[in-house]
Amino acid sequence: MTNPLLSDWTGPFALPPFAAIHDEDFAPAFDTALTEARAAINAIADAPEPPTFANTIEAMEQAEALLDRVSGVFYNLAGADSTPAREALMRDLAPKMAAFSSEVTMNAALFGRIRTLWEARETLGLSPEQARVLELYHQMFVRAGAALTGAEAARMAAIKERLAVLSTAFSQNLLADERDWFRPLGEDELEGLPDFVIAAARAAGAERGQPGPVLTLNRSLIVPFLQFSPRRDLREIAYEAWVARGANGGETDNRAHAAEILALREERAKLLGFDSFAAFKLEPEMAGSPARVRDLLMRVWGPARARAEADAAILTQMMHDDGVNGDLEAWDWRYYSEKRRVAEHDFDEAALKPYLSLDAMLGAMFDTATRLFGLEFREIEGPFYHPDVRGWEVTRKGRHIAVFLGDYFARASKRSGAWCSAMRSQKKLGGETRPIVVNVCNFTKGEPALLSYDDARTLFHEFGHALHQMLSDVTYQFISGTSVARDFVELPSQLYEHWLEVPAVLEKHARHWQTGEAMPAALRDKLLAAATYDQGFATVEYVASALVDLAFHEGAAPADPMAMQAQVLADLGMPKAIRMRHATPHFAHIFSGDGYSAGYYSYMWSEVMDADAFAAFEEAGDVFDPAMADKLEKFILSAGGSQPADALYTAFRGQMPGVEALLKGRGLLEPA
Repeated sequence: MTNPLLSDWTGPFALPPFAAIHDEDFAPAFDTALTEARAAINAIADAPEPPTFANTIEAMEQAEALLDRVSGVFYNLAGADSTPAREALMRDLAPKMAAFSSEVTMNAALFGRIRTLWEARETLGLSPEQARVLELYHQMFVRAGAALTGAEAARMAAIKERLAVLSTAFSQNLLADERDWFRPLGEDELEGLPDFVIAAARAAGAERGQPGPVLTLNRSLIVPFLQFSPRRDLREIAYEAWVARGANGGETDNRAHAAEILALREERAKLLGFDSFAAFKLEPEMAGSPARVRDLLMRVWGPARARAEADAAILTQMMHDDGVNGDLEAWDWRYYSEKRRVAEHDFDEAALKPYLSLDAMLGAMFDTATRLFGLEFREIEGPFYHPDVRGWEVTRKGRHIAVFLGDYFARASKRSGAWCSAMRSQKKLGGETRPIVVNVCNFTKGEPALLSYDDARTLFHEFGHALHQMLSDVTYQFISGTSVARDFVELPSQLYEHWLEVPAVLEKHARHWQTGEAMPAALRDKLLAAATYDQGFATVEYVASALVDLAFHEGAAPADPMAMQAQVLADLGMPKAIRMRHATPHFAHIFSGDGYSAGYYSYMWSEVMDADAFAAFEEAGDVFDPAMADKLEKFILSAGGSQPADALYTAFRGQMPGVEALLKGRGLLEPA
């Protein structure tokens, strides 16, 4: 029987034939794809003809086509809908894929061909895009250790394999802790909870085969529970379980994994001649150095901490007025902050949700893209990889642009958080290929699904990444879509969030799911007026995580990461009632892979730009200004990694921004 992963996909839009794919198909498909890719790479490396851009770089671009296709399906499913078989295969694949990567990037003959082209680059008559691709290939090989030889080369390959194993284990341990913990809630323990929280708890109980409502560690359930439950004892139990993920002892404990990962990263950087892993990691990013990252974070830390301390004093007094003595604790903050928001802004999150159904916010998200970029969205039928997944064809002026898949609801088989990925990326080499882009979120399922405002922001955020993928217009997949500097990749996503705050968007789309009535202007105005509410808390928990990440990678790897975490927070004067957003044992951004390691700061680096970029639309007098939207698409969304990030941003805006726009946007600037 033919393996559906290896056959031509002849269905609509050449989508993967999800209904025909079974878990047992993946391992043989990977074996075939790796064999094919290895043969293609070796043929390039061993070719007798002198290297040219076409027979080396363009050939490499196409050498792993089948492997890319199989990987695009498998790794999307493994994160969004895991099964025991998929988890086992991930563990088996981690060292194999790392070994293949090392085999390619440390192939001396292949690197020799690339180096020859690099040294002769001025004489090759390359287009600007080709020159950029050659530069990035050369950079990738050098940073992967291609220039190493003998024992050092062997050690580098071993480090990469071990890191792949450890990061996979870290992710799976975290998923296991999130999946396995729940606490039944008695009817008396539902007191004070809004209907949407109770409904979510009942749905979570049904999913786990429980007779009544349960509390889980899904963010869309536990955060509103912490906001609204008057039961301080239950809030403490829930919060401590939430922050203990990855640190519960036993087989799923991630602390030893974190320590080994940090030690191996330091060794890897030293093999390549860098003083630290942070110096290595930041070299190709916009920031360029750990010192510039620390400078940005510390410029924000001071105002944020001051605001958080002032807020903590107010919340503590509110707690004392309730007859609760002692210090404000981390499980108290969200509860009293919500009460304060209602009191000061006359704004209740529960009153907002009926106007923020998932369908309404999808309409707002798509309509914004239509007004800015002329995109049109037509829902299409599956089957997709899970019954919850929805799909749309994206077109512009009748031309197919992409297929967009949305996987929005929390389930036990899905890792936490929200992300965007591509099952297939845009490219032109070898024939035009249009992308298949996936947004994955963890919203609470309901009839209908009602979002918090934070959920709606997440929806827009991930769709900003999706636009970066869908509007990509480059020849080479290597620089397609989100293949940009890590501290630039969050610009499109964070920028897109701003359109959710446009009053006209809310007026048109934020409509009551039962009556169809628009959100009352008074409620909308209260929502927007409270946009910077509690930003001291939000900024402190984020910046603390970013500074711990930087400290982990800036010097010698700590033997005890938890002790270093504690020391960094103590040195910062971390407010007692706020914990870092991602404690080390569940800091998936930096330990589940290499993407955001020494790079968690990048959300804030990009925020400096997104605040400035949206200001460009405001300065144009229309947040849907066509000329500005065209510039955004031309210089940011369609360009991928075809130029350095700072060159792209400067082409769009004329200059790089300062941190003031960020502080203003978060409401952290003191009034003049």
